[in-house]
Amino acid sequence: MYRQGDVLIVPVAPSAVPGAVAHLARRPRDARGRLVLALGEVTGHAHAVLGPGELVREGGPFAPAWLHLPEGGRVVHEEHAAITLPSGWFRVVRQREYAPGAVRMVAD
Repeated sequence: MYRQGDVLIVPVAPSAVPGAVAHLARRPRDARGRLVLALGEVTGHAHAVLGPGELVREGGPFAPAWLHLPEGGRVVHEEHAAITLPSGWFRVVRQREYAPGAVRMVAD
């Protein structure tokens, strides 16, 4: 497993990737050519992947995202050390926190 701030990246065997992922829309790259895993609501910084690959997100704010890196890649963020990922499939999960009366995403 890999963690960068409030983002958890879990390697997944190709056979464990749900079939529905093939039919989900691919997330576009940002203006800098990155696949953004999570955007910091407070700072505007982003956990983003550099390198070839695809990112798909299931519906809903708490749903996981699926990242496919055919050649590996690097996860970068303005306030964290970069992480090198091997090639393969990954499940991307955002950390959540409990506040009285609500569950919300952690704001980086």
